[in-house]
Amino acid sequence: MSAELRTEGIAKAFGGVQALEHCTLTVPAGSITGLIGPNGSGKTTLFNVMTGYERPDAGQVYLGGRRITGASAQRVYGLGLGRTFQLTRIFPRLTLLENMQVATRRGNRPGLLARPGRAAGHRHVLGLLEFTGLAQHAGELAGTLSYGQRKLLELATVLACDPAVVLLDEPAGGVNPTLIRHLAARIRDLNRQGTTFLIVEHNMEFVLGLCHQVVVLDYGTVVAAGPPAEVAANPRVLDAYLGAALDDEPATAAPVADEPDGGAADHPLPAAARPDQDPGQGPGPDPGPDPGGAGE
Repeated sequence: MSAELRTEGIAKAFGGVQALEHCTLTVPAGSITGLIGPNGSGKTTLFNVMTGYERPDAGQVYLGGRRITGASAQRVYGLGLGRTFQLTRIFPRLTLLENMQVATRRGNRPGLLARPGRAAGHRHVLGLLEFTGLAQHAGELAGTLSYGQRKLLELATVLACDPAVVLLDEPAGGVNPTLIRHLAARIRDLNRQGTTFLIVEHNMEFVLGLCHQVVVLDYGTVVAAGPPAEVAANPRVLDAYLGAALDDEPATAAPVADEPDGGAADHPLPAAARPDQDPGQGPGPDPGPDPGGAGE
């Protein structure tokens, strides 16, 4: 199952801060699309508008040709649009299997484990845990997982109701390189089965080595879109990351890798333009309730 995700002229302000302005983009069905931009460019706000956590001031959101603008988050999820968050939203005092059971009860769909076909539902969620490499921890409390494993669990819970489109908000942030490669491989596997992805990420090696196309936001507006190598060499993209016009020649993007193990190409942006992101940093804080800060 796959679907196109599209926005037209989205605008969203928080008081005097214009987080999004005439934001129009298309995520083709069956694609892996990256969404990048400096901090405060509106990436998470756009995710929140797409998935029903924020109402836009203007503009429309379409999923598979169906207008979903202003629909509740639960309704959007039920229609086939799932997402993860910058800070993982799991239940640390429930086991992994119990987290999966809760996930199957979302989106106006009864829990798979509560149906008459309980055994089939059990196999389904165990299959997702196996797919993400977490099956051996199924009976353990989610709070005992590493930060990277929590992100994999959150992905598994999103997949529980078979969404057509999945939005990932900084999936590689705070995750060690080995788990990043594992995550990239799982995303490729799902994409080959038809799942569409839109990925916000500051790890440029991850984005440019994985995505079919990249969209760049700056000040809430799309300033560039296209193949990864083309976008990486775009002077306006370099300007957005550096915050000032470049007088020298634009950098040439390195070839984008497409390795089975999720390896990525060398970083195409100059050192000064790279986000301060350490993929190998330790576990992050416990998740909070905020779906994402305004304007990010």
